[in-house]
Amino acid sequence: MTSPPRVSMEITDEMIKSMEVGLAFRDYGWIHIVCSGFSCSYKSESIRPASIGSLLLVSCSSTLRIVSLVADLLRCRCSLFSKDFGWLGAMARPPSVSMEITNEVVKSMQMGLVFKGYNGRISSMDFHSKATNYLVTASDDESIRLYDTQNAVCLKTINSKKYGVELVCFTDNPTLVLYSSKNGWDESLRLLSLNDNRFVRYFKGHLDRVVSISFCSEKENFLSGSLDRTVLLWDQRAEKSQGLLRVQGRPAISYDDQGMVFGVAYGGCIRMFDARKFEKGPFEIFSVGNDDTEAHVLKFSSDGRRMLLTTKAGRVHVLDSFHGNSIASYTVKPVLTNSTLEASFSPDGNHIISGSGDGSVYAWNVRSGKVARWGSTDNEPPLVRWAPGSVMFVTGSSELSCWVPDLSKLGSFTITK
Repeated sequence: MTSPPRVSMEITDEMIKSMEVGLAFRDYGWIHIVCSGFSCSYKSESIRPASIGSLLLVSCSSTLRIVSLVADLLRCRCSLFSKDFGWLGAMARPPSVSMEITNEVVKSMQMGLVFKGYNGRISSMDFHSKATNYLVTASDDESIRLYDTQNAVCLKTINSKKYGVELVCFTDNPTLVLYSSKNGWDESLRLLSLNDNRFVRYFKGHLDRVVSISFCSEKENFLSGSLDRTVLLWDQRAEKSQGLLRVQGRPAISYDDQGMVFGVAYGGCIRMFDARKFEKGPFEIFSVGNDDTEAHVLKFSSDGRRMLLTTKAGRVHVLDSFHGNSIASYTVKPVLTNSTLEASFSPDGNHIISGSGDGSVYAWNVRSGKVARWGSTDNEPPLVRWAPGSVMFVTGSSELSCWVPDLSKLGSFTITK
């Protein structure tokens, strides 16, 4: 049968007014919206009639109704949280651009995707520093799970029944992870190949539970801190530690982004070390005021200019990493269990998200203060981690949740190349 001649139609106001549902796809639990390079997913029950750009209108309950889809409608790339529709995946992508992280964008964020199936709480999470779509988690159910957040899929689950698992982090190679035990009788660290579930190396030296690990993204070195009041320095190519620091309490440790400096926090102070001359002791000691409670997490911003430290008392301290000046200090509910209070910088270092002892998630602008709070029925602090280079953060409790901006709540937003 011969196809009729093709005609084109001018898009006018009258034309738009006349539009009605012409095609409906049903039985979607998740709705995936893609506009020439921008992609985002929402729970179907949370989508309301909205306008994105000028000509894409979506409304649904458990049905996706396509009213209009115009290529190059919105040239904005966010993180991808659902599998591509084949025909959309084949579309040519526009030049890569990013969304500026503003207070309005942060305030609009909501869960875009939830991974369930854990039989315990998530105890640790880490994004790879370069292959930033890869996320690894450890859980109380003794599992290590690898996710591709760009395609919203769990790539692999590995069980560590013999040794347990508490902390996990990527090495410079996204197929290798380092993890600590949780069996109470072997405090060794293990270098695990995710490709073939094979132990590459064991790192023995700690005599008590490891509570902090920091991998140097630029080198093959890492730090581990333990309740045995030691911090050990390692080269992942050698089984024996390369150095030892003794501390007076539970240590929180972190390399800066360049791997030239690392910090060790305990007893109300952060001690700064030159990674090349650590044996000479700290070159600076920064006080965090009168908060000498147990240190939980120490982090540097991606540009190395700022540090944050969380403590058991529910404090989130932000300092200038060069001079030690206090930039801000925030208070959440204190941690009453053996859980860890986590916090994380946004990619630009201007915002911070943190957990809270009452299960809530908080967001702050480093300069102006509190931006948002998301409540929870949980009574333990969730783990939090901002995805590198992305307008997304993840939280971990008894499930893994990915948070993205709800564009329908934004009056306007800035796109930066």
